[in-house]
This record gives sequence, structure tokens and C-alpha cells, in this order.
Amino acid sequence: MAKKIAFLLLFSILLAACGGSKKASYSSYDKKAVATYYADKFNGKKTASGEKFSNSKYTAAHKKLPFGTKLKVTNTANGKSVVVTVNDRGPFTAGYDIDLSKKAFMEIATNKNDGKITVSLEIAK
Repeated sequence: MAKKIAFLLLFSILLAACGGSKKASYSSYDKKAVATYYADKFNGKKTASGEKFSNSKYTAAHKKLPFGTKLKVTNTANGKSVVVTVNDRGPFTAGYDIDLSKKAFMEIATNKNDGKITVSLEIAK
């Protein structure tokens, strides 16, 4: 009986060790995009996808990418990155490529007082 328990324990440990975690892979989409962030006045409003917007989540607005697309957004100045989900359309101001939730933007911003940053965008495969 003790041998069976020891075998099952050893087998379980080996199985768990083989599982490993998968790292997401990404493909380049835009190497020089301009990111801004949503104003707080949009909290609670419906996004184009129908979801309720929250500045405390990791979401983004993009003009063309399908809703649900996962994007790795990297600040080109400091190398910090976040993964966001596209759930809205925009930005609609010329020269801007992506609107990030405030939480996502502040996590990668070098200067928290800047309203825009240059980022690279990669799509999760």
C-alpha cells in the first residue's frame, strides 16, 4: 500500500513538472503607434462591443482590430508592457492609434503627466 502511495505521489510530481506554463507568442502589428488613455468620464458607459467601460481594467480601443483581440502594448521609451483586450472603437483624433484604459496606460508610462506615449503593438497568436 505504501509503495502505491509513493508511486502515485512521484507520478503526480512528474506530471506536474512536465505541464509547464505556456508563454504567449505575439506577432508585430505596429512598431510606432501613439497611445492615449480614456478620461474618467467614460467609466460605466457602454463600449462599441457592448461591454461596460472601466478605467481599472486592461482594455483598449482600436479603429480596425476585432473585439476580443489581445494586444501586447510596449512603451518604446522604457520597454514596459501590458496586455490589453480590444473592446471599443477609436481613437477618433488624427495622429492617435490606440486608446488604453487608464490602468494600462499608467502601468507603462514613464511620465504619468504625459497624455500620450509612443508604443509598439503586438497581436497575441
